[in-house]
Amino acid sequence: MRKRHVIFFLASAVSLLPCQRAGAVIEYQAGQGWTVEGPNGEEPTEGTASAQLDKAKSLESAGNYKAATAAYHNLVRKFPRSGVAAQAQFKAALMAEKAGDYDLSYAYLKEYLAKYPKGDDFDNAVATQFDIGQKYLEGARRRLFGVKTFPSMVRAQQIFEGIVSAAPYSKWAPQAQFYAGQALEKQGQPVQAIAAYEEVLSRYPSDPTAADAQYQIGYVHLTAARLAYDKGEANKAREAFEDFLAHYPNSEKAPQAQDNLKSLQGRDTSGAMSIAKYYDKRKNYKAAVIYYNDVIKGSPGTPDAQVAQTRVDALKSQVGDEALQSGPEKAENGARAQEKRRVQAQIDTASRSDYMGPPVAQPTPVPDQVAPPKSQLRSSPDNLSPLPPPVEPELPHQ
Repeated sequence: MRKRHVIFFLASAVSLLPCQRAGAVIEYQAGQGWTVEGPNGEEPTEGTASAQLDKAKSLESAGNYKAATAAYHNLVRKFPRSGVAAQAQFKAALMAEKAGDYDLSYAYLKEYLAKYPKGDDFDNAVATQFDIGQKYLEGARRRLFGVKTFPSMVRAQQIFEGIVSAAPYSKWAPQAQFYAGQALEKQGQPVQAIAAYEEVLSRYPSDPTAADAQYQIGYVHLTAARLAYDKGEANKAREAFEDFLAHYPNSEKAPQAQDNLKSLQGRDTSGAMSIAKYYDKRKNYKAAVIYYNDVIKGSPGTPDAQVAQTRVDALKSQVGDEALQSGPEKAENGARAQEKRRVQAQIDTASRSDYMGPPVAQPTPVPDQVAPPKSQLRSSPDNLSPLPPPVEPELPHQ
């Protein structure tokens, strides 16, 4: 009978628990008494905000970051207007980060920035978001149902763009905009990455990050030019590096930018030299000289330029200057030669002893005026006969 009374008492006690504990787990531990866990295994929320804050801090001190995350979050959920709600919101994000759940941490931080724009931890929240974005950018794996899955550059991009949107004038915004470009670049989206770097130059031109953005614009174009020889991309890379050196000559990346320019110049020279040799081998000397001259003009003083000049001189001796001239140049030279011969003929004629001067110009006879044909009108309104066809003038004999 006594055993039945105990069971009845326990059943009655459970039935008296508040409705919010429904689904909770009730457990008795020797020396600790009865405890109640939430439906997800978290500790129950205390009756006051201060008591809940003490519990969360205790869990944090014990290194139980997952439980501390839930405790801080429960404080915000149950006591949203408490004076410690903003602090608890930020602490929940910190605990989630320490537990390795970066997505959850970012979500709490994003909520903090939206709910507490004047909170004491606003700057710290932005800084923590920035750290999480860097972790993803460096290859941190996202969690799916609590399991680490794969790195996400998309997530990194979203975090950095979110920082620029939420705190555009913070000290982290220029670097966040730059890292958004880095994330896009790692996703294989060069056009979007360049747009992100250009946004750094547009919005934060005086920030030190602007130099890195300008350099990276050139680097993205350089990479595209190397993957598939694209002269347009090579020219854009050259312009970007030249702008970089013009605006940031003392940057630590200046030597690398100069090396990149040399490699671009060498690539152009190498391509022109290969084409010149191709035409030279097939005895198309006119085309070969065009590309040899490109090498000479593009990289003066280099060994390739010396080789090209030597070959051009040899071809001129072999086939003559006129045979090596291209169409417009040859036509221009031909017109100059004709004018030179005409002037020389005038000089020769004027130097003759019987030269009497230029002939006197005779007036050109004016042909007789031909009267225009009379209009062929009907004789009266009643005359409806068709008009005769007009007489066409006789064409001159060829």
